[in-house]
Amino acid sequence: MILVTGGTGLVGSELLLQLLLKGKPVRAIYRNTIPLIPGTENIEWVKADILDILALEEAMQGIQQVYHCAAIVSFNPTKKALMEKTNIEGTANIVNACINTGVAKLLFVSSVSALGRIRIDKLIDETMNWSPETSNSEYGRTKYMAELEVWRGMSEGLSVAVVNPVIILGSGDWESGSSGIFKSAYHEFPWYTEGMSGFVDVKDVVKAMELIMDSDLNGERFVLSGHNAFFKDVFTQIAIAFNKKPPFKKVTQFLTAIVWRVEAVKAFFSKKDPLLTKETAKTAHTKVSFNNAKLLAHFKDFSYTPLAISIERVCKELRKKYNLG
Repeated sequence: MILVTGGTGLVGSELLLQLLLKGKPVRAIYRNTIPLIPGTENIEWVKADILDILALEEAMQGIQQVYHCAAIVSFNPTKKALMEKTNIEGTANIVNACINTGVAKLLFVSSVSALGRIRIDKLIDETMNWSPETSNSEYGRTKYMAELEVWRGMSEGLSVAVVNPVIILGSGDWESGSSGIFKSAYHEFPWYTEGMSGFVDVKDVVKAMELIMDSDLNGERFVLSGHNAFFKDVFTQIAIAFNKKPPFKKVTQFLTAIVWRVEAVKAFFSKKDPLLTKETAKTAHTKVSFNNAKLLAHFKDFSYTPLAISIERVCKELRKKYNLG
């Protein structure tokens, strides 16, 4: 029996579908109401919260494998306390529950933000960690601290693995998360930066997670990155797939510095998340490349989906999902 947290998110929902397609018995936790995810009717849903250790231990009865996908992903500085509570304390609770109930293996979905993304002329790999000098992200700090809880669990006898995905391409909620880049391209957002990052198909993330979970590997972390690409190129490919106008106006660092400050003031009065923060403004201009060799060396038959194919598929799925013309 397998337990999944964060089953409504981009990675979690895809993981649930893939596990069910393979005929595996799956249990997933929910907080308020059972999610309506097409194709997941055979899931055993259990009400629990990752901040409730007793409820977690009840949910883990009879569980052999745990995929911990739940997290708060935000670059809004006002969400710092919430991220600390959910990402760090929640992961500590998951680890403790796994140990107390005799779970065989825990796979934690971290982020490349936990590796420290601001490095000049260096490929980012699994040997790196967050530090104040290499990251501008509170989210990254909380994911790094959450990883420390996972390694602590390993020292107490729990078999663990960690994955660090880059920007994930999938047809999730495009009002939030990484799927928002598709919404921006569809609405012909005209601006682009010269920044670069890694991109990976959500289906590749899930496939890699399953391979790692079902292997004998213990205490390993893996960067999951299919392609290093410039933001402009990715936005352009998405726009073309939607038959929309690609971005054509270059954004300078000076302009983004003005915009994130204006957004901060607007967010203060509206109480809504700003469209751009100091953290995301800096990231947009940073050229970051990731080394994906470790996963490919361990799993010789695994390969990443070509970027163009991922974009075409996701755009097609989003057209259907949002009834786009």
